[in-house]
Amino acid sequence: MTRGTDEPASRTVDAVFENGWIHTGLGDGPRAGGIAVGGGRILSCDAEEVARLAPRAAQRIDLDGRLLIPGFQDAHAHPVIAGTELLGCDLSDCPDAEAVLAAIRRYAEAHPERSWIIGAGWSMDAFPGGTPTRDLLDAVVPDRPVLLENRDHHSAWANRRAFLAAGIDETTPDPRDGRFEREPDGTPAGTVHDGAMFLFDAVRAMPTEEDAYVGLLEAQRRMLAFGVTAWQDAAVGSLMGRPDTLPVYLRALERGALLARVRGAQWWDRTSGVAQLAGLIERRDAVAALHPAERFSLGTVKIMVDGVAESRTAAMHGHYRDHAGARTDSTGIAFFPPAQLAEFVAAIDASGMQVHFHALGDRAVTDALDALEHAARINGDRGLRHHLAHLETVAQPDLARFAELGATANLQPLWAAHDPQLDELVIPFLPDGVEQTLYPFAALAGAGAPLAAGSDWPVSSPDPIQAIHVAVNRRRPGSASAALGEAQALTVGQAVNAYTSGTARVNHLDHVTGRLRAGRLADLAVLDRNLFAINPEELHTAVVDETWIDGRRVYSRQRG
Repeated sequence: MTRGTDEPASRTVDAVFENGWIHTGLGDGPRAGGIAVGGGRILSCDAEEVARLAPRAAQRIDLDGRLLIPGFQDAHAHPVIAGTELLGCDLSDCPDAEAVLAAIRRYAEAHPERSWIIGAGWSMDAFPGGTPTRDLLDAVVPDRPVLLENRDHHSAWANRRAFLAAGIDETTPDPRDGRFEREPDGTPAGTVHDGAMFLFDAVRAMPTEEDAYVGLLEAQRRMLAFGVTAWQDAAVGSLMGRPDTLPVYLRALERGALLARVRGAQWWDRTSGVAQLAGLIERRDAVAALHPAERFSLGTVKIMVDGVAESRTAAMHGHYRDHAGARTDSTGIAFFPPAQLAEFVAAIDASGMQVHFHALGDRAVTDALDALEHAARINGDRGLRHHLAHLETVAQPDLARFAELGATANLQPLWAAHDPQLDELVIPFLPDGVEQTLYPFAALAGAGAPLAAGSDWPVSSPDPIQAIHVAVNRRRPGSASAALGEAQALTVGQAVNAYTSGTARVNHLDHVTGRLRAGRLADLAVLDRNLFAINPEELHTAVVDETWIDGRRVYSRQRG
């Protein structure tokens, strides 16, 4: 039979990967073999065909028993924010309060020209109650305002000069969507949560667009080294005193510097109502006219439904407990009344935009699912692949609703383990036994929920391998703690697929990426060992050797 002109044997073969393990994403695990790549796409995954094409390949890559998988995709990350923060007062590597304060002092002394000291990354468990005071900051930087966001970016720490600059004092009421930690007389004590952070926006120093651009490129460099070939940016727009991130992405695209595929989730401002949707649609359509959706798109809207449990701003069905274990009146903060949220979601859905929810508490999850149900009643099933991120707690009746509503569970696996922040600032304030059902990954999968996975970087590491380790083991590498709700563990295959095909589906890239098959884009990651064949407790030891996008190597680790 004569081979057609579009058959693999008639095409240029740019590279053949051979002699390794191939996880196509189409089965439960990898198989021995290789793939052929040409013209930026996969030519073949068939062992016999690849062997025939190998002699013609411009490059022959001996996998030598290593694992080839589809490139990882991060379903919830903030790379521009993460990269920009690396340029400021970065506290993410400080293990305790002493180290945090020393780093702040060093940064301030090294930058006398800065009118504000701005930074992020401190961990709540480094301070009693998770709420550092302004007095601590005043002792190290008494001469300028200081504003430092914590690791999860739902709280910030300010000194006296920052509060004075913003006009915040004991008479300032808590905003509806946040609160101040206060001294007995009502004076702000130093730590502010969620919506209270925005009260500094009018006066705080802002990163420049150039800072954001340099930050994006640095963030991309790091993510490529972790095998991440695509991500969903969970906050495209202008927020928290930062420059609009859309021009930063467009600049990178115009210069050919954006290598990864990006789906942007445009930020939904909590105070602007449904009128803002027209502007989001306009930006989406303008981008679509200039760039193919497989490279960059703005087809998603990000809605924050609640806060986080550490600051008691995650919206819960039950009541938080106090430090003595007694029930309080607080059930957290829902940023929207349920009817208003449903109205917004129905309008966004009708516009053809995907909704990316931040929903951490079980009441927030219920509200988000109710809003999706309302939208489906009005608009029908539009196949937009809406997704709910974080899911620290999910009410039992809501588990099955994900599959019923076509909603994806967007998991941040690195959080599903005991650590000081969870053990000291979350679990003691929730009902007894809650740790058995926190981050209910297996329960969601068992109920048929589609799974995607992401990092929420800079909240936690963007390394998918470390996240996969925790998803499977439910404990951090080297931790002596018990597994967190061991019954909620995923298999290696479930975790890898959530980070590849699952997120590709959420990103509307599953027709060209996420699985290895002929005709798909050659976005690949080569790992130094087969994740499916090693002891699960050793998963974290694996590393990415190479990352490929469009059939081109964009990262290579120097192997010893």
